[in-house]
Amino acid sequence: MNILYDERVDGALPTVDKTALLQVLRQRLPDLDLLHQSEDLKPYECDGLSAYRTTPMLVALPRHIEQVQELLRICHERRVPVVARGAGTGLSGGALPLEQGVLLVMARFNQILHIDPAARTARVQPGVRNLAISQAAAPFDLYYAPDPSSQIACSIGGNVAENAGGVHCLKYGLTVHNLLKVEILSVEGERLTLGSDALDAPGFDLLALFTGSEGLLGIITEVTVRLLPKPQLAKVLLAAFDSVEKAGRAVADIIAAGIIPGGLEMMDNLALRAAEDFIHAGYPVDAEAILLCELDGVEADVHDDCDRVRAVLERAGATEVRQARDEAERVRFWAGRKNAFPAVGRLSPDYYCMDGTIPRRALPGVLKAIAALAAEYRLRVANVFHAGDGNMHPLILFDANQPGELDRAEALGGRILELCVAVGGSITGEHGVGREKINQMCAQFNSDELTLFHAVKAAFDPGSLLNPGKNIPTLHRCAEFGAMHVHAGQLPFPELERF
Repeated sequence: MNILYDERVDGALPTVDKTALLQVLRQRLPDLDLLHQSEDLKPYECDGLSAYRTTPMLVALPRHIEQVQELLRICHERRVPVVARGAGTGLSGGALPLEQGVLLVMARFNQILHIDPAARTARVQPGVRNLAISQAAAPFDLYYAPDPSSQIACSIGGNVAENAGGVHCLKYGLTVHNLLKVEILSVEGERLTLGSDALDAPGFDLLALFTGSEGLLGIITEVTVRLLPKPQLAKVLLAAFDSVEKAGRAVADIIAAGIIPGGLEMMDNLALRAAEDFIHAGYPVDAEAILLCELDGVEADVHDDCDRVRAVLERAGATEVRQARDEAERVRFWAGRKNAFPAVGRLSPDYYCMDGTIPRRALPGVLKAIAALAAEYRLRVANVFHAGDGNMHPLILFDANQPGELDRAEALGGRILELCVAVGGSITGEHGVGREKINQMCAQFNSDELTLFHAVKAAFDPGSLLNPGKNIPTLHRCAEFGAMHVHAGQLPFPELERF
């Protein structure tokens, strides 16, 4: 793909002697499983963003924290970069390995250490799947609220690293709002505790700083999460609209009415048709867009909120408002939304999933602008997103086997992210920056802000050995990126003037 990228971070990292490193690791860590043959390394060459691929130099598969500590000490001594990887479901290239580095796979740390129903907490290792936490807490009528669409596979360590959200984050918050404590290892192998088992901890809020740091500041070894009581009742309303703009305005109207749904999701016609063909959720396939609005809580409040939301949706121009008749239909409605990504994958050989966040008020105009950009780049875009908090996931359909389509898809994705910034939003909501959005960091942050980010990184990792070349661009890179855009005439953003 057409992207400037240098894993060495301005040439600061030396070439690594693979043979010498392998010999030292085997001497000091004889029980550590290491992969170094080409055929063994290939499965780890990318995360969920498969457009970027790099074969790692070595893959380490530790089982004990002491092995991770010693590995970090050795890599620190020899100035070898380390990239941490969990389940590999990330969508921003955050776990992309390095040709001159070690890929540290934490998937074997997959134990739920303790469920405390009285304190409503769970203490887990980083390789535990998101959904497994709720399954373990279910006998106590508790659950873990953040629910990414990949929750059946994604690990809690990766959720912390990317500050993952999910369809219910509007009411219950992102990962950062559902954490109490994380245990980490520094780049030198030192054990550190961020946060506490209490509701607050003394000193700076390093837990919030670390959450979403994408493996740049330390290696997660244990996570303590908050658990919530299962709602007494949950009901879902499905509203159909004859335009995406009306659906977008309805989202703002619901929030303006003082109602905070448990989930508020939107799908356009292309996405809902794909989901219906795949899941048979019962979606109205002739609608230009649908909203799924879940209301949960005590029974009296839920019934009252359902009536209020129905009235708001009808005033907003909904052509149909349907309430799930029973729990089975409610589950089907959500199954269609949660399987929208693989469903869209059946429409095209490849698709590129974006992740930008915008103010709710900008939703109608941004959707129209995305349609105009899709026409300009001659590519289809399916819109699936967390409408309630403005976290958009446009899916750009393309065929990598057709010359130029991959480059056009990447360019269109970049324009969509820059559009999000132009209306007061962000280039990411929950997928992270990784390698994918590093150029667009230059569009969102100025040189002083980027310098501060580098200073935070240096405080934890002075040698820039943890996940180098990701997340934070160099000022030189941003200068090149800005010059490229000015030369192409892409700034200021013309779509905003059109709508």
